[in-house]
Amino acid sequence: MSWNDDVVANVSDELFWDPKVDSAAIAVSADGDTVTLRGTVGSLREKREARKAAQRVFGVNWVDNQLKVQLLDGEGRSDSDLRGLVLQALMLDSLVPASVDAKVTDGFVTLTGTVDWQYQRDEADFVASSIAGALDVFNEIELTPPLPSATDTEESIKKAFQRNATLDAEGLRISTLNGAVTVKGTVKSWAERDEAIAAAWAAPGVTSVSDELTIKY
Repeated sequence: MSWNDDVVANVSDELFWDPKVDSAAIAVSADGDTVTLRGTVGSLREKREARKAAQRVFGVNWVDNQLKVQLLDGEGRSDSDLRGLVLQALMLDSLVPASVDAKVTDGFVTLTGTVDWQYQRDEADFVASSIAGALDVFNEIELTPPLPSATDTEESIKKAFQRNATLDAEGLRISTLNGAVTVKGTVKSWAERDEAIAAAWAAPGVTSVSDELTIKY
């Protein structure tokens, strides 16, 4: 078998193995280290779980997720009803501040407002994507934290890298400018990449993180 065939087989097996994903209607193709997913799934959460499953496979550096959400009978909702459900779920989540709002057009949810931390943006996105009937979520929430000095931000991120047992801090480099952080270097897996980016986002005052990491298996 060729390398592409091996990757396709392994990704297909991982999708089948994941109980959160119905892989029956998912087609997998590979071109080098890039995997493409096509087909239909029953929810936005399932679409995102399929991408995560593909990223777990050895040799995969990029996932082009072209899966379409095809709602099951009875899950289709009017935009006003869907917006109400999203807003209620956001309100009930203590990690999401009241400054977050949502609008819905043809089943597509757009999140707006302001928050102080990236984890709050991520939490709002996660909550909205979990609502049955949402076809996709566009996160336009703005970060408005107070800005510490670039030196403080850089040092705090470096220390976070060093504390994390899953990261090889020696292989990571960062630069900062007015709250914008760039992370460079090499990691050994998607999981290690996610840990590095999450650590960078956790620093006070960070408004954006540019991922320039390279995955080398």
